[in-house]
Amino acid sequence: MTKSEIHVVTGAFGYSGKYIARRLLDAGYEVRTITNSPNRANPFGDRVKAYPFNFDNHEKLIESLQGASVLYNTYWVRFNYPGFSHSGAVVNTLKLFDAAKKAGIKRIVHISITNPSPNSPLEYFRDKARLEKALIESGLSYAILRTAVIFGKEDILINNIAFLLRKFPIFGVFGDGNYRLQPIYVDDLAKLAVEQGQKTENCIIDTIGPETFTYRELVEEIGKIIGKRRPIISIPPALGYIAGWLFGKVVRDIIITRDEIEGLMAGLLCTNSPPVGQTKLTDWARENASTLGIKYSSELARRKNRMESYDKL
Repeated sequence: MTKSEIHVVTGAFGYSGKYIARRLLDAGYEVRTITNSPNRANPFGDRVKAYPFNFDNHEKLIESLQGASVLYNTYWVRFNYPGFSHSGAVVNTLKLFDAAKKAGIKRIVHISITNPSPNSPLEYFRDKARLEKALIESGLSYAILRTAVIFGKEDILINNIAFLLRKFPIFGVFGDGNYRLQPIYVDDLAKLAVEQGQKTENCIIDTIGPETFTYRELVEEIGKIIGKRRPIISIPPALGYIAGWLFGKVVRDIIITRDEIEGLMAGLLCTNSPPVGQTKLTDWARENASTLGIKYSSELARRKNRMESYDKL
């Protein structure tokens, strides 16, 4: 791959896509983005040209990819909600893969999830497995990066754990809280994605960071770092879901879903693979302790407001 090539990133004005785009620009590539938010605040100015996804206009979607060599796909939806769904995201991603092949894309770097399975009872993990299979069978060169939890300035999960620790005198974990997570820093993910974009061999990589926590340990560490140690209590998963649903009504967001609770408690956000990220969540949290969790981060606000940058929502 040469630096004169065009690389396309989905969602370059959002979260992980923004970090991938920045690394591509720093490496000297020409970068385009396809996005549902072409009018969102653009941190790159005229260095990144934005195209809408055009899932309902296949020719336009193909056109936005023509001339490019590599596609970095971060597109997905976290939960089902009026206006978007996992099933819709699957259909759209399959359209994207097909358009990429017809446009002459040589390689796709695809962000997936740890432990996907076509037989999973959880829609999220089942659909991620379906997309991996489709990409593998597409005939395109691919790198599939299976992430667990991604942390960084625009993160939702880690920030909102800190927010709840700041606002409430106790913190509830689902069950015993001893299921594990392996968070990776968003820029470490971006670095790996760009490295894989330069290669040609097919691969699947568990994209995890250097620290492994139980969920209880993660909450304890965040509380300690931000100076908000709280008693951590075990609560039944159903009660935890109801509490999250009620608080979601207050902040007008979806805090957590049943599938997310079940996947977390089933240990699906942890693998036995060696880490590929180098940045420790604990180090990053210490560096950002003064701002971590100061305000709530809303998934729905990001989807409803297609103009503001994530850090302003």
